[in-house]
Amino acid sequence: MSDGTSRDRDEELLLARISAAGGRAHLGRRRATYRAAPRGDTARAGRGAAIRLLWQTVVEAARRLWRAGGRTGANAGARLDFYEHGMTAAVDGRIHVIRYDTTVVRRRRVLSPQGITHAHVLIDVNGERIVLRGGDFGHPEVWGPEIRRAVTEAQVPRALAALAEGARLTFGSVWITSDEIGSRGTSLRWPQVQRIEISNGSVAIRVAGRWQVLGPVASGIPNPFVFHALAEHLAGAERDDD
Repeated sequence: MSDGTSRDRDEELLLARISAAGGRAHLGRRRATYRAAPRGDTARAGRGAAIRLLWQTVVEAARRLWRAGGRTGANAGARLDFYEHGMTAAVDGRIHVIRYDTTVVRRRRVLSPQGITHAHVLIDVNGERIVLRGGDFGHPEVWGPEIRRAVTEAQVPRALAALAEGARLTFGSVWITSDEIGSRGTSLRWPQVQRIEISNGSVAIRVAGRWQVLGPVASGIPNPFVFHALAEHLAGAERDDD
């Protein structure tokens, strides 16, 4: 069997496994696929042994940056498949299934062969963390925002319904209700909130013309885009009622 035929067969088997995993999780129809990004021509660039040794040293020193779990690096054949209700990430022979309505997403800056890059850390349906670095798959400027958009659209309506019924939702050390936002010993009513921003994993709120930081949020706020959409809605709703 030729290498081409073997690769085609492997691709067919992988696609079958991905489709089966997506079917079991009821992800709906496949919408897009992003394959592993081609590795740069570092070898052709003629970097010397000293540079490679320095790189190894940096990698060892920066291992703590990867403790978010699931140290995923795209290997040959790796791919992301996006569906109506979730996505799959096929890496290292494993297929991770993520549902938009249940996953938790964090943004991180991590070390990669291309330097410091942004990454999405997601929780799959089995509770395992998986790291998707910006340079691992082609077109990160497309699939990164798509993850954030899809998770927001899937989770915000249910969160708003829960808040309307009196629930208190937590995002790391920050919590919100339909009436207030707070963290630890601090709480503010939504009419007091003039503006909300998320910076370096912390929540900053402008109240009476001054900024106040809620937290600290050392590990970064989970699902920050969901939180921001909810906060903007609640604060905006209060201002609209005035």
